[in-house]
Amino acid sequence: MNCPYCNYNDSKVIDSRDVNDGVRRRRQCLSCNARFTTYERIQPASLFVIKKDQRREEFNRVKLLGGVRKACEKRPLPTGAVEKLIDDIEAELYRSGKSEVPSTVIGDMVMAKLKNLDYIAYIRFASVYREFADITALKDAVDTLVVSQKSHTPASQLSLLPNEKPGELVGRQRKNRRIP
Repeated sequence: MNCPYCNYNDSKVIDSRDVNDGVRRRRQCLSCNARFTTYERIQPASLFVIKKDQRREEFNRVKLLGGVRKACEKRPLPTGAVEKLIDDIEAELYRSGKSEVPSTVIGDMVMAKLKNLDYIAYIRFASVYREFADITALKDAVDTLVVSQKSHTPASQLSLLPNEKPGELVGRQRKNRRIP
């Protein structure tokens, strides 16, 4: 391990701790005595993603994390929720034992987990993943969520629509509007 400060190629391990799916090591350079931290993860066998156009590319956790973070942007989610979601998906993919996985399988896994985590993030992700062509497709997805929300709402989830009917809400807004 090269020292990040002086680039010397040898260091000693001062402390090791297990973290999530790897090891955290505190190291000290044998040349300049600077201390730094490294994280080690087991690199499982390569996993390839089969894209819609039949191209194959290596699974990229960072790319998946970026897409999910974009969908969850500015949402009131607990710290680390997105990373845990990606960890769960990645672990599930490697546990399957397959060397190639269609991108649709990964997308469906993300959609299922986002639906339980945050409805708005789910709709954002779905709008890109499902390539909604028009507002009707988006409305259908929201309507499906509203129906499923009545049967199961995660505890941390805010309501998609107020308890009033949309017509009542519009009427109340007009009534409360002040005209100068």
